[in-house]
Amino acid sequence: MGALEEAHLATAAAAAAAAIAECECYEEEEEEEEDELVEADGGEAAADAMEPAVRALLLGLGEDARREGLRRTPKRVAKAFRDGTRGYRLKVKDIVQGALFPEVGVDKRTGSAGGTGGQVVVRDIDLFSYCESCLLPFSIQCHVGYVPSGGRVVGLSKLSRVADVFAKRLQNPQRLANEVCGALHTSIQPAGVAVALQCWHIPLPENLKCKSLQGWISTSHSSRSGVFEGESSSFWNDFSALLKLRGIDMERDSPSASVAWCPLRSHEVPVCNGHCKKTTTNGAISPKSVPAPSNMVSAVSSMLLSLGEDPFRKELVGTPQRYVQWLMKFRACNLDVKLNGFTLNNFSVYQSPAGDAAGHQAIHSVLHLPFCAQCEHHLLPFYGVVHIGYFDSGDGEVIDRSHFQALVHFYGCKLQVQERMTRQIAEAVYSVSHCGAIVVVEANHICMISRGIEKIRSSTATIAVLGQFLTDPSAKECFLQNILDTTGLAV
Repeated sequence: MGALEEAHLATAAAAAAAAIAECECYEEEEEEEEDELVEADGGEAAADAMEPAVRALLLGLGEDARREGLRRTPKRVAKAFRDGTRGYRLKVKDIVQGALFPEVGVDKRTGSAGGTGGQVVVRDIDLFSYCESCLLPFSIQCHVGYVPSGGRVVGLSKLSRVADVFAKRLQNPQRLANEVCGALHTSIQPAGVAVALQCWHIPLPENLKCKSLQGWISTSHSSRSGVFEGESSSFWNDFSALLKLRGIDMERDSPSASVAWCPLRSHEVPVCNGHCKKTTTNGAISPKSVPAPSNMVSAVSSMLLSLGEDPFRKELVGTPQRYVQWLMKFRACNLDVKLNGFTLNNFSVYQSPAGDAAGHQAIHSVLHLPFCAQCEHHLLPFYGVVHIGYFDSGDGEVIDRSHFQALVHFYGCKLQVQERMTRQIAEAVYSVSHCGAIVVVEANHICMISRGIEKIRSSTATIAVLGQFLTDPSAKECFLQNILDTTGLAV
């Protein structure tokens, strides 16, 4: 058995357990989940309307919707959007009703406690929502406080459930804070409500820095009612102080007016769906402001209609165009990449070199190469870092880091799955090294925080091992230790 065949087995064995447990992209599981959702929500008609639109998007990206991996993508994408906007079909009163409990307070002349004036704050509620400007999910940490009145308190879980009702809609951060605050004040009738949000939006792929939220666009917003209103409110000051105990400073993290919340808004802003107003730089039209294909824009507009939204609502004008602009960054292409003079493309990278060079050469490590790819199962981004190790071919020439970054970009900026990308990069490096290659990919999948799974802090690691790294455990251990030693040092 050749080195490539052995490496494929090693890659599959290392990645299979984590991939099946974490990605949950496999058809049998998804068929059960989708059937349950359709039965629960009566959303079969909406799903049927969305799936042709998703197929139109795949066609516009140069993909074959019938190929394995994409065959059920329209159904998966429809399910993800339907689940991510289920808040439109929920009512706050159904959640809060029956969840108010009597709790004796204290005489107001003595102080504030319990069901009369005793502030309650639930911190660190992890949520996600869909950005109404580009339809990409964004991550939220929500903090809710209220001051009970009338000797009644509300079940703590209801605060997070009410917040989730409004998060599961197309949103922007400030409106989300206002809607959660207003709904709680109306439904539980407290003395006052305070809501604070910390939000993170994925940047453009070229601006991603690492596998964490570093480089993401962050913003903080708040909303308050009743006794929390007013700059001199002691209740608001107490609320802020209780957040600071968790390292959260809303004043320090307040948004900058110069930073656009949605990165796609800073490019082209259409004045009507399907028509665009180009941005200019010193009077010249920006090269990035290329109109999106009208058939793809129309497909996204029909998806919004299927979700019960109005594509011509003021906040949604231009959203289909921006979503298509994001997808077009991952369009299938047949460009070649050259790595140290060796042309790599979809045909040549799989060719095995004539034979492994004998003897041990120096191990070279190229670590923490950032990437952003688009999951072909759900059309949602996954992002992180790639670590590459290889034995040189004996000629003493070291491949520049920029070439490896271009290689990662070549395989990352398309519809992908992490396991395949890991293997493709390893085979490409091995085609040049001839001795041995090892690739580790660490990634966060946005599909793990959406679609109802909501595994906010999960991450996925895959590894591919070829040539001498497969037969020499000490070399593999040395490379993995090098990753560990440099983790936290990468910029």
